[in-house]
Amino acid sequence: MKHKILYMSALMALSMATPAVAQNNAESDTTLVNVAFRTVDKQDMMGGISVFDMKELQDKAYSSYSLDYVDNVVGGFNGNIWGNNEYLVVVDGMVRDANNVLPTEIDQITLLKGAAAVVLYGPRAAKGVLQITTKRGKEGDLQIRLHANTGFFTPKSFPKYVGSAEYMSLYNQARLNDGLSRNYSDEDIYRYASGQNPYRYPNFDMYNSDYLKKAYNRSEGILEVTGGSNRMKYYTTTGYYRESSLLKVGNTKDNYTSRFFVRGNIDVRLNDFLSAKADANVTFYDSYSASVDWWGQAASLRPHLVSPLIPMSYIEATDVNSLNLVSNSNYLQGDYFFGGTQANPTNPYADAFAAGDNKYVSRQFQFNTEFDVKLDVLTKGLMFRAKYGIDYASTYNQGYSNEYATFSPSWTNYAGPDMIASITQFGRDHKTGNENISNSSYRYTYNVSGQFDYTNTFNADHNVFAMLVANAWQTQRNGHYHRTTNANLGLQLAYNFAHTYYVDFSAALPYSTKLPSSNRLGISPVLTLGWRPTATILKDSFFDDLMVTASIGSICQDMDIMDDNNDGYYLYKMVMQQGGWYSWGDNGGLAATEFQRSYNYDMTYIKRKEFSVGLRGSILDKLITFDFNFFTNKMDGGLAQTESLYPNYFRQYGYPSSSIIPYVNYNIDKRTGIDFSVYFNKKFGEVDLTLGVSGMWYKSTADKRDENVEFDYLSAVGKALNGLWGLESDGLYQSQAEIDAGVRQTFGDVKPGDIRYKDQNGDGKIDDNDRVFLGRWDSPFMSGVNFTLKWKNLTFFALGNLYMGGHGMKDNSYYWMPGTSKYSEIARECWTPENTAAAYPRLTTTNGVNNYRASDFWMYKNDRFNLRKVQITYSMPEEIFSNSFLKFVKGLDIFVGGNNLLMIAKERKHLEMNVGSAPQTRYYNIGLKATF
Repeated sequence: MKHKILYMSALMALSMATPAVAQNNAESDTTLVNVAFRTVDKQDMMGGISVFDMKELQDKAYSSYSLDYVDNVVGGFNGNIWGNNEYLVVVDGMVRDANNVLPTEIDQITLLKGAAAVVLYGPRAAKGVLQITTKRGKEGDLQIRLHANTGFFTPKSFPKYVGSAEYMSLYNQARLNDGLSRNYSDEDIYRYASGQNPYRYPNFDMYNSDYLKKAYNRSEGILEVTGGSNRMKYYTTTGYYRESSLLKVGNTKDNYTSRFFVRGNIDVRLNDFLSAKADANVTFYDSYSASVDWWGQAASLRPHLVSPLIPMSYIEATDVNSLNLVSNSNYLQGDYFFGGTQANPTNPYADAFAAGDNKYVSRQFQFNTEFDVKLDVLTKGLMFRAKYGIDYASTYNQGYSNEYATFSPSWTNYAGPDMIASITQFGRDHKTGNENISNSSYRYTYNVSGQFDYTNTFNADHNVFAMLVANAWQTQRNGHYHRTTNANLGLQLAYNFAHTYYVDFSAALPYSTKLPSSNRLGISPVLTLGWRPTATILKDSFFDDLMVTASIGSICQDMDIMDDNNDGYYLYKMVMQQGGWYSWGDNGGLAATEFQRSYNYDMTYIKRKEFSVGLRGSILDKLITFDFNFFTNKMDGGLAQTESLYPNYFRQYGYPSSSIIPYVNYNIDKRTGIDFSVYFNKKFGEVDLTLGVSGMWYKSTADKRDENVEFDYLSAVGKALNGLWGLESDGLYQSQAEIDAGVRQTFGDVKPGDIRYKDQNGDGKIDDNDRVFLGRWDSPFMSGVNFTLKWKNLTFFALGNLYMGGHGMKDNSYYWMPGTSKYSEIARECWTPENTAAAYPRLTTTNGVNNYRASDFWMYKNDRFNLRKVQITYSMPEEIFSNSFLKFVKGLDIFVGGNNLLMIAKERKHLEMNVGSAPQTRYYNIGLKATF
């Protein structure tokens, strides 16, 4: 509570700050780039760093997510940084979530990719840093900006499932394929197909327009206030958005997601040597939904099993008992009651009305402050900076869980038409009135750092910078005994001669309690050299600027010090436990003592060893600007219980299992690649054109593994880290004779129409030893393309992404339909004795374990191009307002746009289809931006 009061008080102080009037002559800082613990001039930026101006992008492209543009406008990011997942997000110097800051709040995003760029942040930053800098106040008059946007989401596609009658026919075929008799008669199938009584013979289509809207809305409004003097600058923003859902059944029509936030900051220059900053943010996030798993059941509930609603008019007028039974329901839908069966006593339609509701609640409070002290009185160029931040986040679910009755009719047609002879009730109508509070969780994070900076220039050409920084942050989560901790001491020594020759040495001394006490202190040294040939040998060439950098270093990290249970502490210690198995009765049935691992007090950090080269510059008066980076790195020393280093009696397999093999630093992962960013800029009369192409190609392999494989093709060494492994298919069996003549397949009972696999090792049987590497599931090449055309007051902007080289598996329930699964349209293309050229294996009422397993039969190429964004913006001429009573309006932009408009891919239908979850959507929006 004390922290909450502090946050709210800070926000009130920020919001009530008095606007100070000053001349609009603040120096532009667009050439400054925010990197680890400082800013540098863009011309002095070394390799392995990319940056872009979010304010500029927001002027031509509306977005609701802070990282929307990263993989498009700069190179090196593909959902990961240089192939490394688990990158660190730093917001205004604090470790925070990227999704708690909106694009309109952001000034600049810096992608720290190379070892030299991330080393000062410590071991938890070893896989890259995405650094977000939010907007701050500027010197000048009070300025107010208003952003308003509204739009509609429309579904791209829905899964297509067969109806009741077709399902029955196909299920009969599945039974015949298994050598069993038909389950449904022709008469039953006819009745379901005829639609003569959809309540007795239901065909429940959960994607019907009766249950779904054609589109749903998202609307947002954001207000920004900024201004200040040379003594104090302030910035405050607040906003709210609300988004509905595609469902319109019962209480689902009230589903929504909303977010309200307030963010503010002040910069105060107390005197000539002391300045301070303070930032605060509050976010309220809510998501309400009716208690129904509509999309999950849409992918699993077979259409003939239950009728969601049944008219009371089918009940015989003389059947008073049935009428009374149904009439007592609290959830009659006019003259309809909820249908159910003994096997399905509830249904999703009824859930939407009567099962209750759930509201996910998230609250985040953030506060941070900074003090800068100039120490020129001691030494010219010396400064001390201290930062402290505290974040608190809590989430929980609240709602009501209700019971309701459904009714199963017994049908008769003794008098001709179908009538309900009797009704059986399942369940009861019951509301406890008690609100459920569940899934409560919290997260508390503090950040603290202190640093001395020294900056000076000698004899006009010798530029020197030095930094000594101590940095720590820690996160406490409920349910976790150990806190996530990052603590390190950092040193940076940088020198350049006339902005031409550069040398930079950076190092960190991390400290990790995951390691034995003797190895908890590590060292991470990185050396970077740079050269600007355009200042010397290329001075009068067509190059405007050219910067060449090379970096080599080793970073200690403890992020991957983790066992199979995601526990990373005390792995260097021996573990013995009592239990797991017991002796026979002659020993009293005592629990045995077993080993899980032995000790290893030599365990140490995993090291990112890296070499990179960067090339950045422009040519022909900035007609073309470019940034290229080559990188190769190894994550050396991944933990493994290495059986190959110890005698085989150190591990006991089977039951009971036991092992005295310790965790040791053994595995090595290698990543090599290149990222690029090239921009073409040209002005043709009144037309400005900008075309940007960015991207990355990388190769990730397992360089060293502890393996004991009988066949070389089973080795993971040299194979992609993000690999798909499985069997290699060889068509479908067409007859029992083919099965008898082929190799023995050990995955269940094999029949005609099943997938035939290749015997890789020639042992005459198909088993897990015949698995091979099939390809990468991620895309090794990704490129983003963005295009801007500006003519007078009109701006056209488009961006898209290209992905190449990745693969996927069609292994969800849309394609794998064993047993009594719901049948998709794929079932029509399955093998039968009459359709031996089918695209898919036979249907079966068994678990289908031979067919429904990883193999190249189910693989597809993930290559695609996405047109992610198109927007047209019109800026109203300034004279419209300056010569009217609307003089207070300083600018007005109106825009229309669309997101996720087009995909070009061979597997587009599959890639755009969600199974078991809400559909993918396109978004069409209109909005305005006004400045006062």
